[in-house]
Amino acid sequence: MKRVHYTDSYLINPQHPVTVNLIGAGGTGSQVLTCLARLDITLRALGHPGLFVTLYDPDIVTESNIGRQLFSLSDVGLNKAQCLITRINNFFGNDWKAFPDIYPVILKDTRRDNLANITITCTDNIKSRLNLWNILKAVPISEYKSYDTPLYWMDFGNTQASGQVVMGTIPKKIKQPESGLYETVASLKVVTRLVKYARVKESDSGPSCSLAEALEKQDLFINSTLAQLGCNILWKMFRHGMIEHHGLYLNLETMKVNPIPI
Repeated sequence: MKRVHYTDSYLINPQHPVTVNLIGAGGTGSQVLTCLARLDITLRALGHPGLFVTLYDPDIVTESNIGRQLFSLSDVGLNKAQCLITRINNFFGNDWKAFPDIYPVILKDTRRDNLANITITCTDNIKSRLNLWNILKAVPISEYKSYDTPLYWMDFGNTQASGQVVMGTIPKKIKQPESGLYETVASLKVVTRLVKYARVKESDSGPSCSLAEALEKQDLFINSTLAQLGCNILWKMFRHGMIEHHGLYLNLETMKVNPIPI
């Protein structure tokens, strides 16, 4: 029997736009933000309240970002999060929010407004993921869900020409409906449970001085390809109310995409 995960019912029929925290506005984050804007406008066209996105990033735009990330020469010197959110709001007429800062790293510094229904990470270091999971798993989940109830965590990560996307559940279980067609799965592993980060060495993720140097670390289309494939999982969660795969592995050198089954 096929294994599936039914999307939490709150996301399918919420009383307000589904809240999304996007952490990281670089190569992948800038591409994911554009995908989220397209997803938002499509959901609203289908009668759903859509999304409300908050973007976190403390970095400024440099010349080396232009080409691989969604910035232009006129953006150099601006904060990445504020630059991208301003552009998206002007283009789509949204009122999304930017924080030119890092996401809180410990629970006592986390306010209610820092929490969202879906958290998406597009960062390039391990410690930020571990800190985030320590916060998310400590948040008590009540039966009554609201805009600050964390339900899902989607993580994007990549090397020069390969990467992965993992969608996990934050509560221990997401209530599943009875099904005679499928085996329903209430809990999806988050990335920190799939990858043993304690065994992984932190890679050199410092700033690049030029686009050519940046391309030695991440190929030109790895971020945009990963963003499209990952956000397609989100689209299926909203459009079909269920998913058969909660992530994928991508290799641009071999042109292969391997799904992560439920």
